This record gives sequence, C-alpha cells and structure tokens, in this order.
Amino acid sequence: MAFVSHHFVRSLSSAKSLAVKHVTVIGGGLMGAGIAQVAAGAGHTVILVDQAEDILKKSFKKIGDSIGRISKKKFIDKPEAAAEFVQQTLQRISVSTDPASAVHSTDLVIEAIVENVNVKQELFKKLDKVAPEKTIFVSNTSSLPITEIANATTRHDRFGGLHFFNPVPMMKLVEVVQIPKTSQQTFETLMNFSKALGKKPVACKDTPGFIVNRLLVPYLMEAVRLHERGHGSKEDIDVAMKLGAGYPMGPFELLDYVGLDTSRFIIDGWHEMDPGNPLFNPSALLNKLVDEGKLGKKTGEGFYKYS
Repeated sequence: MAFVSHHFVRSLSSAKSLAVKHVTVIGGGLMGAGIAQVAAGAGHTVILVDQAEDILKKSFKKIGDSIGRISKKKFIDKPEAAAEFVQQTLQRISVSTDPASAVHSTDLVIEAIVENVNVKQELFKKLDKVAPEKTIFVSNTSSLPITEIANATTRHDRFGGLHFFNPVPMMKLVEVVQIPKTSQQTFETLMNFSKALGKKPVACKDTPGFIVNRLLVPYLMEAVRLHERGHGSKEDIDVAMKLGAGYPMGPFELLDYVGLDTSRFIIDGWHEMDPGNPLFNPSALLNKLVDEGKLGKKTGEGFYKYS
C-alpha cells in the first residue's frame, strides 16, 4: 500500500507543470518578434535568434516601438512608469545569430521560422543535440503537422505547438497543440506559460489547421469558389459577411490581409495530405493571382488594389 501511495504521489507530481523562466525564440520575423515581446513583458528572460544581424536589429526596434505604444496606454498619465516598463522589458531580451548557444540553458524553445517542414525539422534536429533534456520544444506553425516536425527529435514527450496569432501583442488566443506523445506535464506547462503571457489558451489536437485555420481557411476558399462560379461579386460577398454575419472583415479583404501566397501554401499542403477532401480543393483564381505576384496588401494588389 505504501508503494502504491508513493507511486501515486510521484505520478501526480510528475504531471505538474514546469516553471518557464528562460525562453528562446527562433525567428526574428513578425511572429517571432511579437512572441519575444510578450514573453519579456511577462517577466521571462528571452533570447531572440535569427540568421542575420540586420533582421535582429529591425526586430528589436519594432519590439521597442510596440512596447512604447503599449506602455503609454498601460500607464496613462504616468510617463515615468511607462518608461521604466519599456526599459525593463527590453533589458530581458537579448539577440543571437547562434541557435545552439541560445538554447544551452533554456526552458522553452519557440520556433517561428519559414513554413517549410524540412527546414523546421533540420533546425530541431540540431537543437535536440545541444538543448538540455528538460527543454520543451514548440513550433508556432499555423498549418504544418507538429508530429512530422517532432519526428526529427528524440523528445516527443516534450514537444508541442504554440500557435500565436498576428499581431501577437494584441491577439489573446493561443492554440496549444498536443501530439500523441506530448506528456501531460508538457501540456500543462504550455497552458500555464500561455496564461502567464496574458493569453487565453485552447487545447488542440494535431489536425490540419488545428481549430481556427481548420474552420477559417475552408470558409475563405469557399468564398473564392462562390465568386469563381459567378454566384456573387467579391464586393457583395464581403459586404454580406460583414453585415450579415457580423464579421469585421469580408473573406476577400481577409485573404488580401493574410497574403494570398500564405493561403495558397496552406490549402495546397492540405490538399496534398487529403486530396479526396473537397474542402481542401485548390482554386484556379487564387493560383492565378499568386502566379502573377498579386499577393494582397503587401504587394499593393490581390483581390483588391491598394494605393
């Protein structure tokens, strides 16, 4: 009986979440910089990693500008407190171009690099050899299978997904993705870490698109198909969804905002995985626009033109 009790207590304690103090964010782009910002703002020590020094300089400046705006809202009529908040937050962030050295004592690695499964696998394979055994690995991918990325490592029980949304400092949701071998301790750690950042985490399984994109992308693609069939203009479809469904943006406006190349990449990947699913069928119109370099707001033209 004593052995059973001891084993039971030990099992309970092993399921408790780990304390995350040191965070390494790989990728100095928009998402990586945003994640680094909110982690530092919540009191974590952060190392932001990218291949190029100039990208890191730009990212650090963007972080500083963003924190400055937030501090003015957070500390209205308290300029000294606002300045102190900015200074303390930025002091918690360091930058590096060496991923291996940046993970040697970290608690959590958050990957936010290019959406290419082979590139992600290669990164995690290298980090798996040098990171401490305790370190949890997560990917911020929005569409790629977490399990496939984790297969490049030997720590499936300490691997998961943390899908943040853009812009990270403003968007409250985080999808916490479990693969079949993610331990309960890892899951609880990721849930509590997300809450510590002031986010609202939701639990997801490792299915295409998790929750949000699994519902959102097929909706966007069906809007394009509706337009392709001549059943509605893009303008009328956008107005209908904003006024009829209460959406802040219509599907074509949202596609342009997200980037048509991004949407095509996601739907092409899903179609390759499950070609028999009609929800994942590609769109000739979307493909045409991407091939013409009309990717949305970032290029000045997508479904709409932007001056």
